[in-house]
Amino acid sequence: MNNNVESVDLEEELYEHFKFEVPKGQAPLRIDKYLMSLIQNATRNKIQIAATEGNIFVNDATVKSNYKVKAFDVVRVMLTHPPYENHIVPENIPLDIVFEDDTLLLINKKPGMVVHPGHGNYTGTLVHALAYHFDNLPMNSSERPGLVHRIDKDTSGLLVIAKTEAAMSHLAKQFEAKTSEREYVALVWGNVVAEEGTIEGNVARHVKDRMQMAVFADPEIGKPAVTHYKVLERFGYVTLISCQLETGRTHQIRVHLKHIGHTLFNDERYGGHLILKGTTFTKYKQFIDNCFKILPRQALHAKTLGFVHPTTGEMMRFDTELPQDFQDCIEKWRGYSKTNLSEEVE
Repeated sequence: MNNNVESVDLEEELYEHFKFEVPKGQAPLRIDKYLMSLIQNATRNKIQIAATEGNIFVNDATVKSNYKVKAFDVVRVMLTHPPYENHIVPENIPLDIVFEDDTLLLINKKPGMVVHPGHGNYTGTLVHALAYHFDNLPMNSSERPGLVHRIDKDTSGLLVIAKTEAAMSHLAKQFEAKTSEREYVALVWGNVVAEEGTIEGNVARHVKDRMQMAVFADPEIGKPAVTHYKVLERFGYVTLISCQLETGRTHQIRVHLKHIGHTLFNDERYGGHLILKGTTFTKYKQFIDNCFKILPRQALHAKTLGFVHPTTGEMMRFDTELPQDFQDCIEKWRGYSKTNLSEEVE
């Protein structure tokens, strides 16, 4: 028996705070280092203390901090108190409601708002706002009220919220069956050569940087993901595109576009906050810095959303304007491309 693993009775009063399945391809790595890369704000000392106290499990057995994880291990962090995200205190946060009836509502989420509580984000989320404005929203499979799907903190745009159990089930099945319609607008680095195309590739957590997702050629790693895109406007060093989601994986558009060499403009997590295309002119660097200040987030907006209404059976489609920060950044690029690109050589 591995000396670093001990059998344990899981009937103790412990609550699951984190759960990770180690992906195929993961080289042996100490579990304290592994969890540090996955859990925001976690320190190695805190993880080692949790292991000493018997709170870290691999395949339902406690492990010490020097245990080395391997592919397909199921790692769980179990503590004696419920996760803070389960304690939802309603907060009076304004919501931009695009549509509402007795069954569902559409929200235009502002950039910077986290959709649901998680490690490091225990207040100020969309879920806290929903708890204030609505009573008795149905819980999804992750025990989060009303949520059918989610978008990233710094992505703006449309979200549908279920108000009844029947609506939750009906809408969730549409998203799972890929019959919902989702269009995003993105500004990406580089000149996208093809007018339109499709990106396919399984998406899973990056083997080295656990805060990122990555595309894998091995069909046994990750989940299948398909993104269709078409060019809307070209600005030389960046391109404005439309993305249609066929699947909805974590960071799908962000990681798919990076995979084909067109990282989202100002997407810090994936390197888009660096100057990836352009000239060495100081004037150009100042222009990019100004664009980053105008749009201090990844250039991604969930613009349209379509689905069959759970009770009427009607096909509903909703559309939103690009947020002002996104529009202002595009206008700056329009002006720059018209007055400068003819004079520059990349």
